[in-house]
Amino acid sequence: MSAVTAPGRRGKQRGRHGRQDGRSARQGDRSARPGGSRARRPAAGRGCISWLVIAALPVFVAACSGAAHPGSSAPAKPTSGGTGAGSAASDTAARPAGGAGNGRTATAAVGRAGSFWVGQRWTTFTEPARPGPGGTVIAARRLLTKVRYPLAGPPSKTKAPAKGPFPVIVFAPGFMQCGGPYSRLLQSWASAGYVVVVVNFPRSDCQVGTAATEADMVNQPRDMSYVITRMLALSAARHGPFAGLLNPREVAVTGQSDGGDTVAAIAANSCCSDRRVTAVAVLSGAEWPAMPGRYFTRRPVPMLFTQGSADTVNWPGCSVAMYRADRARARYYLDLFGASHTGPYWGTNRFEAIVRRVTLAFFDRYVLGQVAAGQAMQREGRVRQLAALFSRGGGNLQAGPCDN
Repeated sequence: MSAVTAPGRRGKQRGRHGRQDGRSARQGDRSARPGGSRARRPAAGRGCISWLVIAALPVFVAACSGAAHPGSSAPAKPTSGGTGAGSAASDTAARPAGGAGNGRTATAAVGRAGSFWVGQRWTTFTEPARPGPGGTVIAARRLLTKVRYPLAGPPSKTKAPAKGPFPVIVFAPGFMQCGGPYSRLLQSWASAGYVVVVVNFPRSDCQVGTAATEADMVNQPRDMSYVITRMLALSAARHGPFAGLLNPREVAVTGQSDGGDTVAAIAANSCCSDRRVTAVAVLSGAEWPAMPGRYFTRRPVPMLFTQGSADTVNWPGCSVAMYRADRARARYYLDLFGASHTGPYWGTNRFEAIVRRVTLAFFDRYVLGQVAAGQAMQREGRVRQLAALFSRGGGNLQAGPCDN
């Protein structure tokens, strides 16, 4: 069996750009798998998961047996058939601002960055083989996934999640990337009370190397939807590390670069619609020509497009075209003056700070339904000489080419 793919057009260019634009962040990505850059995906049927615990310094541990319960230090054994999840213990935690974060004590805490301590767990889902176009078969796909979640208290005292349910954001990294370079952005969302799920795509993530291919992007929207399905199932279970953690009515997706292309297809392409998704943020993404459906044939859910004006990998014309094609009332364009392709999303800088605040306000408004967050979004997105936020199709945005 082999995966169905389609010709790509930007992979090598994006891969080169990623290495040049953020080499240190790229190195950080190597630790995106348990065990660092030498780690390999667990062999099918072995039930052995490498995992990582981070306190002040990183310590690497491997565990191959034992059943886990919420907050335990032993990984759960993967379920047979590939539709379950092998769960690893919390591997890091961030301190909430102001000493808050002892559980979900007040609804108002959700949506405010720094309200919660943050824990992390690795889990692996195996998406079953399925029929492809033209009588082909798309082989089973192993999806290594990292979950950030609000903790019930300081990590020195507990590894258990705070009392849910919480909203969930599923994130798609760029080509040849995992979640590592985006850690500050992802951590900020989780500290605001979102469960943040990062999907490592099996044929284009940070560990694939020269075998990485953009041609597999046509399968990535399905990967995202499958992870949503499995996470919601784990949340609906009576027991387990994610039991009761997620609100199935508060689901958002976001992604950067090729990950942005992936979530744009979920939001706006007839091929890949997922009606459980309530809001989508496309971070320097584009319409991907190889997707089998058509874009913007119906009004999508609220969408936010963020784009650096000096991006030479995903040209601004790509984001502008989607923003103009979107006919929904709730659509936004964050124009980052002079920003590059990865700078607004990797590490710590003035553009990343703007993106962090605007995206959180967007999710608060359209996932949580906090009306006041719409005003915060407008305020945070308008920064003199750095950024402008446009909405409802407005803005002095020049149409340009999108042929990367």
